[in-house]
Amino acid sequence: MDFNPVLIWFLAGLALIIFEFTLPGVILVFFGIGAWITALTTWMGLTNGWTSQLLVFAVSSVLMLVFLRRWFRARFFGHSSEVQDPLENLDEFRNQVVIVTEDIDPESGGKVEFKGADWSARCDTALSVGSRAVIQSVDGITLLVRPEK
Repeated sequence: MDFNPVLIWFLAGLALIIFEFTLPGVILVFFGIGAWITALTTWMGLTNGWTSQLLVFAVSSVLMLVFLRRWFRARFFGHSSEVQDPLENLDEFRNQVVIVTEDIDPESGGKVEFKGADWSARCDTALSVGSRAVIQSVDGITLLVRPEK
């Protein structure tokens, strides 16, 4: 059976991009595009051997991952408006009131409800279930809150 490297690289890229939808992180899509770039260079006759194909795949994938991942994530995740800076897109969180749904301990944290979803939360003081708190900032997927005055 004769393997067509262009088809193999194209299908590998397609599989990686599809897997991106099942795994969070915005990483596999860049390897999928790298596989497509490799398929294109192979189809054009620029990379005939497996060594050159693997080199093109590795270099293109890593370069895109390093230089485009932050921009890509900012455009597709958590960015609510074109006028906001996606790296500082915290306007919808700051100073919003949340309800404590699981006691918050200063050492271990707890949970709050914000926009109908449960979020992990931390606070310098203990807060009990049903208390109201105000979001001060966001640390990854954890809300840093203070008691409402």
